[in-house]
Amino acid sequence: MYFVKEVLEQSSETRKKWEDEVKRAVAKQADQKPEAHWSTVSSLPIKRLYTPEDIKDLDFANDLSAPGQFPFTRGNQATGYRGKYWTFRMFSGMGSAKTTNERWHMLLREGQTGLSTAFDYPTLMGYDTDSPKARGECGKCGVAIDTLDDFLQLVDGIPMDQVTTSMTINPPATVLWAMYCAAAEIKGIPLSKIGGTIQNDMLKEFIAQKTFMCPPEPSVKLVSDTVEFGTKYVPRWNTISISGYHIREAGSTAAQELAFTLRDGMEYVEDVLRRKQMDVDEFAPRLSFFFNAHIDFFEEIAKFRAARRIWARAMRDRYKAKDPRSWWMRFHTQTAGCSLTAQQPYNNVIRTATEALSAVLGGTQSLHTNSLDEVLCLPSDHAVQIALRTQQIIAEETGVANTIDPLAGSYFVESLTNEMERQAWEYIHKIDEMGGMVAAIEKGYPQMEIADAAYKYQRQIDAGEKIMIGINKYLTTEEVPIPLVEIDDEVEKQQIASLASVRRRRDGKAVKSALDNLKNACKKGENVMPFCIEAVKNMASVQEICDIYREAYGEYRDPGLF
Repeated sequence: MYFVKEVLEQSSETRKKWEDEVKRAVAKQADQKPEAHWSTVSSLPIKRLYTPEDIKDLDFANDLSAPGQFPFTRGNQATGYRGKYWTFRMFSGMGSAKTTNERWHMLLREGQTGLSTAFDYPTLMGYDTDSPKARGECGKCGVAIDTLDDFLQLVDGIPMDQVTTSMTINPPATVLWAMYCAAAEIKGIPLSKIGGTIQNDMLKEFIAQKTFMCPPEPSVKLVSDTVEFGTKYVPRWNTISISGYHIREAGSTAAQELAFTLRDGMEYVEDVLRRKQMDVDEFAPRLSFFFNAHIDFFEEIAKFRAARRIWARAMRDRYKAKDPRSWWMRFHTQTAGCSLTAQQPYNNVIRTATEALSAVLGGTQSLHTNSLDEVLCLPSDHAVQIALRTQQIIAEETGVANTIDPLAGSYFVESLTNEMERQAWEYIHKIDEMGGMVAAIEKGYPQMEIADAAYKYQRQIDAGEKIMIGINKYLTTEEVPIPLVEIDDEVEKQQIASLASVRRRRDGKAVKSALDNLKNACKKGENVMPFCIEAVKNMASVQEICDIYREAYGEYRDPGLF
């Protein structure tokens, strides 16, 4: 019991007196206006007041403990942010590899401590820039990468053994990671010295983001290939970033984001264990997560704290991991793109700062803050500098890094953390009963849960039950001019010409041999990573490698659920 009997009795007596006062006050106001319904952005009901009685069953040792101790509710690191700030990792990717490289260098000069890149849609889907399916999309929503030649431009001047890099790539993750590995080796840097993350989370693609290539089972197989290869040869690399971000952006509640993300993580653990090649403690410490920081301040803090507790319990009790590092949930956070508005865009600075603060108070290890113009276009240098300064001000001016988990013990926060955990486990057990996450996806379960939540939230916005400033309250007719960053169509012409040049210069026989070796590896069920690295070193393109996957494993078509 968290509180002694006397405290609970005092709390109960005080609460009853307070409730009587509230009833009298509400009765007086009843004729003037009806009492509002108070809830989180996810529609989780919120009480008017929280007291010791709301957390009377909290077990300090098993539910909270200290930072760096099981169940890590209060953080993985014993020293918190006093030992090291979270990584400032702004999302970058625009046009050509050269342009993105320039943005990287600008951000490093401005104090960013880790790199992150977005790829354009053709690259995300495993197509080259000259594919008919790719026309008009080159560089529009990220950097265009076709071959290792592009990738070498991307990392030009970047100390790959000193700066960690995160790559938001999913179906072709093996290919882009192979390029990163090959680029390091060309620079004379051993694979054991490079660090970073590939998103590489295909299950959430089927659930939410919908950039997919092959069916679920072979997609998970490719993910497990990277986990196995990374554990053996690239020990500082996080070979998967299990992502709730896109689940939340698709309209899920906080509890759904938490549950579906963690159950995806469990599915990957189970798949690697089925191979019987590695013990759980060999690979689990390099698994990482990626969450959304939405606008409801306390709900998000509770979500992050519950996430660590659930994962620690699952790894220790479900999967019998013995190394405490296997129990850690290490996660990156990005502020919510879906909370940004094109109307009154400077309001987005306040939204981003609030969301970033919730991520920090929730104990994130890495953070991207959205730029005020991201709802309109790729972020400008000016907007991205403001977003980076937001993190730096939180870290170095506000004092929130002075002590670890400062909201611990709050009746409200602890109660909300418990409720987040309860709801998440309820979803996880439902998915277990269905046979796991792949089976649940094939039944359409998480997709429909998210669709229902998104529909409900939009209805609430339309009815004014939930407020978005500038959308359904405090509207203005004034238009705020925002300079739009646009990618010139000339970038596509140059990229196609560059790809054609690579194809003329490369050794065609060596490319064919490398692709044939990859095809055979797919047929035999072997780990594809060594063959991917061989292929990219011989200048095979993203699409040429992905076409091998499409041929070997088949292409996935979303069935559509209504």
